[in-house]
Amino acid sequence: MLGVPDSDRDRFGHWSDLMHSMTRHSQAEMGAAQAEFGSYMAGHVASKRAEPGEDLLSALITDTDADGERLSDGVLVQTGIGLLMAGHETTSNMIGKMVAMLLVDRRRWEALLADRSLVRTAVEETLRLDANAGFGMPRYLTEDVEIAGTVLPSGTTAVCSMASANRDERVFDGADEMNLRRSPNPHLAFGAGAHACLGQPLARTELRAVLDVLLRKLPTLELAVGVDDLRRVEGLLIGGLRELPVRW
Repeated sequence: MLGVPDSDRDRFGHWSDLMHSMTRHSQAEMGAAQAEFGSYMAGHVASKRAEPGEDLLSALITDTDADGERLSDGVLVQTGIGLLMAGHETTSNMIGKMVAMLLVDRRRWEALLADRSLVRTAVEETLRLDANAGFGMPRYLTEDVEIAGTVLPSGTTAVCSMASANRDERVFDGADEMNLRRSPNPHLAFGAGAHACLGQPLARTELRAVLDVLLRKLPTLELAVGVDDLRRVEGLLIGGLRELPVRW
């Protein structure tokens, strides 16, 4: 989609891991990755300006807004970086976690094989139950707020746990259990309000498409290791599994 060479995938993965670090890498390493990624993307944008292709960045370069204005190089660079980090890493990690959650209890996979209409609600339920806490949604408090008996003073920046909200028993019956038929499912996996993820329709489409294809092509899919042998990615903002060994 960005029109970059396949040979650069490992570099993208390296930079993305560094920039998503919470505890795995140092601030200096994160800063270096951001500078290297920015420099690479600036060169890529320049080459697309000179020779546009049939990719998303080329379209953003050549298109104009209602006033005839075009996006600046700085905006294009940040858009390219954002598309990779927020639009690819998140969904690719979620695919692995979604399949793992559905295969951990074989009855879930069998239920989907028996009723493909459950694909939509199953995807939403795996998003709700995603165990990755992430960073959450920051809020700056303009007045004192009491939360669970603790008063947070005005001027405090609080980070709301979306994973915790998605398990709120006041909102979800059996909040700690996976219910493939759960509907409605007002989870906050994509944020809310003005800060809701712009890419959520695409992410949902990708997850549904992947699950539908796996059910059709690999109905006998199962975990090739025990649940305790699944290794999580630690120390990064976007969590997932290091690998998902399966067989069919």
